[in-house]
Amino acid sequence: MPEQVHIRIVTPITTAGFRANGALEALEAPGLRVSGVQIARGPGSIECEYETAMAVPDTIARIVEAERDGVDAVVIDCMGDPGLRPAREVVSIPVLGPCQTSMHMAAMLGHRFSVLTVMTRLIPQFENAAALAGLSTRMASVRSLQIPVLELEADLEATQAALVEEAQNAVERDGAHVVIFGCTGLMGCAAALRSGLLERGIDIPVIDPIPTSVNVAAALVRSNLSHSARSYPLPPLKAMPGYDMPDFRGQAAE
Repeated sequence: MPEQVHIRIVTPITTAGFRANGALEALEAPGLRVSGVQIARGPGSIECEYETAMAVPDTIARIVEAERDGVDAVVIDCMGDPGLRPAREVVSIPVLGPCQTSMHMAAMLGHRFSVLTVMTRLIPQFENAAALAGLSTRMASVRSLQIPVLELEADLEATQAALVEEAQNAVERDGAHVVIFGCTGLMGCAAALRSGLLERGIDIPVIDPIPTSVNVAAALVRSNLSHSARSYPLPPLKAMPGYDMPDFRGQAAE
């Protein structure tokens, strides 16, 4: 077991300053180091399947580089989990997607969960994610704030008020027992949402996907666990014209 676990957060968008200074350091604890990188090629934000797909190549490249840097595990900083499965094929360290991780955590903590996301257009994406995770029957609903990713912090008070309102609707109308943030841009809002719900007499877990995924990743490292090579076998080595991808596991492409 390593004395210090190093988790790298790979942010799969190109907007500079998406994470405020000190945001990642706030996730650190004794024996836990958190570092971060962003992709250089891809979307400015992710609010649809197309943008998720466009973020994948550079996200995989940053994850391969993380393993080369000696990082112990990676968390992808987006609820679309871009590149999660292909990245697991090319590295041996744990790679976690916050959507998959949070949904399974929510299913552990309550009977049914709801996702609070940014835009209505993302609802099918979360329904697909729940189905892929085998959790469709555990997901009560997906509700949207109708606030774009890059505008979440423009009026944080309004964002938090919308979260409380939609979370209450998820509980009272949809039967949710747990709520999950459906955008990692909401990181840090869990305490405000939980407090707002308690004021309305609603006592349920609020899952903030990035802190949750970081802690799960650290637990996997300390437990000497990673994804199965039977589920995520090493890809065949082939030329990739047009892609400047790093060699994975020290193997050179033909």
